[in-house]
Amino acid sequence: MNKYSFLLLLVVLPFISTAQVTGKIIDQENDYPLEYATAALFNQESKELVTGVITDMDGVFTIENVKNGTYYLEASFIGFETKTIANIKVQNRKPVDVGSIPLKIGGTVLEEVVIQGERATVINKIDRQVFDANKFQNSLGGNATDIIKNIPSVTVDAQGEISVRGSSGFVVLLNGNPVQGNASDLLNQFPANAVERVEVITAPSAKYDPEGKAGLINIITKKGATDGSFAQINVKGGFPSIETYGNDEYHQRYGADATYNIRKEDWNISLGASFQRNDLGGRREGDVFTIINDTLTQFPSTGERSFDETNYSGRFTVDYTPDNLNTFSLGFYAGKRQKDRLADIVYYDNHAITPASGGDRLYTFQYYNHNLRTRKSDFALGSFDYAHTFKNNSRLSTSILYEYTLLGGPTESDNLGEPNRNIVYQQEYNTNDNPLNGFRFQIDYAAKPFKFAQLETGYQYRNLDHTGDFVYERKDESTGNVFELVPEFSSEVDLQRSIHSGYVQLNGARDKWEYAAGLRIEAMDRELELRDKVGIIDTTYTYDYVKPFPTASVQYSMSDRTKVKAAYSKRVERTTTFKMNPFPEREHSETLEQGDPTLKPEFIDLVELGITQSFEGGNSLFATAYYRSTQNLVNRVNTIYNDTILNRIYSNVGKSKAIGLEIGSQLKPLKNWNNFIGVNLYNYAIDGAYDGRPVDTDTFVYSINLNSTYSLSETTSLQFTFNYLSEMVTAQGEDSRFYSPNLTFKKSFLDKRLTATLQWQNIDAGLLGSNEQRIMTYRDNEFFTTTNYVYEVDMVLLNLSYNFNNNKNKSKFIDSEFGKKEF
Repeated sequence: MNKYSFLLLLVVLPFISTAQVTGKIIDQENDYPLEYATAALFNQESKELVTGVITDMDGVFTIENVKNGTYYLEASFIGFETKTIANIKVQNRKPVDVGSIPLKIGGTVLEEVVIQGERATVINKIDRQVFDANKFQNSLGGNATDIIKNIPSVTVDAQGEISVRGSSGFVVLLNGNPVQGNASDLLNQFPANAVERVEVITAPSAKYDPEGKAGLINIITKKGATDGSFAQINVKGGFPSIETYGNDEYHQRYGADATYNIRKEDWNISLGASFQRNDLGGRREGDVFTIINDTLTQFPSTGERSFDETNYSGRFTVDYTPDNLNTFSLGFYAGKRQKDRLADIVYYDNHAITPASGGDRLYTFQYYNHNLRTRKSDFALGSFDYAHTFKNNSRLSTSILYEYTLLGGPTESDNLGEPNRNIVYQQEYNTNDNPLNGFRFQIDYAAKPFKFAQLETGYQYRNLDHTGDFVYERKDESTGNVFELVPEFSSEVDLQRSIHSGYVQLNGARDKWEYAAGLRIEAMDRELELRDKVGIIDTTYTYDYVKPFPTASVQYSMSDRTKVKAAYSKRVERTTTFKMNPFPEREHSETLEQGDPTLKPEFIDLVELGITQSFEGGNSLFATAYYRSTQNLVNRVNTIYNDTILNRIYSNVGKSKAIGLEIGSQLKPLKNWNNFIGVNLYNYAIDGAYDGRPVDTDTFVYSINLNSTYSLSETTSLQFTFNYLSEMVTAQGEDSRFYSPNLTFKKSFLDKRLTATLQWQNIDAGLLGSNEQRIMTYRDNEFFTTTNYVYEVDMVLLNLSYNFNNNKNKSKFIDSEFGKKEF
């Protein structure tokens, strides 16, 4: 190199030197990291945009290859005010860390209009919708289900079955951590008071486990101040039932949950306890007929169908953060659950006619069936998490979870005389012990090796060991009233399932575009061993696969107020042990349920196209069109077991498709009147076969969730909610419409430390037919069933919540991953 080249290099070098600018974007109110927030870097002199990136799952961003100069940075996130960091000086290739940038909800709007000083009900992101739990006052003192049933894509029917876009196959995350347990049971147990917001992720990226054909629901718990303590207690009490339905016992509704959290320097310790008693009165009215060999047997019925439910649990979590680079977390969770379903039914005109079309009665008979089904679950689990942030802002995180759950019965069924119930026709008792052991290990790594995107990669291992001992006994009066084993209903079932999966994910943003693409490879091995109680059957069924699960999403900002997005996701719905047990389980007098040991998982392809639009005055609108195709569809189908008993069997029946439109709107016609309405409309079709017969249905379904809040003063509000699900055609029948109106009055006292909430749930007043649904199933010239489920209305509850100080809740708890799915 000559001296002129050397001098030229000395002159040019300062201008070509580059460095990186890093930082973290968080929610100002609770320090929660904002994933997919935007960090845009501008030249401070020319005001020209240099480049922009999005944050990772921890809210961290890294802007590479920044030349020497002075810049300002704009941090923004949908629904939050934009914040500007000025005078960022880059020189001599030295990295610049701008630290944590807290964003405040309100003010300037990017994707959703946010009313000044008031949170938006919903914020739309590239891969999810985020709902503010505080907007749903009717849920206070209840559980997480009371919150999510107000979301446009979610419905809850008369049986308490939760569906997302018409499917019960969805997975729950707790603070972003996977929970393999039954989604409905988790949501029904988790206190609503502990929920900060709910994220609905219908097209998840590859970094998430692909389980759940309807996607994920992420429950975000309440967080709080950087230092200090937090203590809160919530108490709920129900007024006496207005309508008792002639039920055998008085129904009780009361409970309490308490949280204590202290955060001091490097330590964050949380303690929590919850107790809930949630009974529900009701009755059922039904009629069934079967046709066998041209003989029609009919057995109309009426009687009590009610639920007594008790949940209590305790949680403990400790976090240790010795420095800015390392975080350790240890958590424990244990509790008990019990749900009793009482069905005391009178079969008042049981008879047979032959020939089936207008023949003579062979007999007329009536009887009373007492059926009490108890479902129990004792569980304990622990987890350990560790996360390390490297100096280049890449991040490594690990998680280990172990869970033990003991599931069990029993069910007692007595067929007695009517009206003389001293006559005993048949007494049966079945019970089961289902110990479950679950283990999960996960490791994830996130970095910014490319200018155009952030890289995330990871590995997960899951193992499930679930054994079941099902014992069915019937009393034999001829042998001294001894309960004897019924072999055809008794069995032992052992399930072993292991899953290895790895993924790679790229997330990026440039100009007006945000994009993400990923691939997850999953290998599953499943072994199911079946044994009967008399030593005849001992069979092992195996099933395994190695499959790719690709995902992709893109979002384009047409303006500050308008965004469009598209997404694709490949999913899987793995079956539970219960659905694979081929030995019939006697549910009640007229029904058996059994599974199929050869069941294949469902594989799902999902495509979405959406738009969000905000307007002046706190109004906004979003719409998402979606298409979901399912292979190996699992359905519950009915066959005839004998003249008075139907057999419900879970089976792969073919394929299905759903085409729908989801619409949500926030409307604020007056300063103190805020409304949120969500509508989901979809067409659902099944094309398949079972038992040599075609299964071919096509139905149009819609649901409406309305939330209207009027603020009478700063401390007083009135809220009306309305949830409606239309009638629908099912694989072998149809379900009627189902709806529930609710009214809530909320008042705060003592500088908002004490909050009283008076709730009127399932408003009916003897006029509306609320909380009632008719279910029908049929098969031409074989059987027909119709059952009307009428559940309790006009329930009045009072909730009291008291905060002992003004700090926010920073507690973080773990939850069940395996056992709740089988409960």
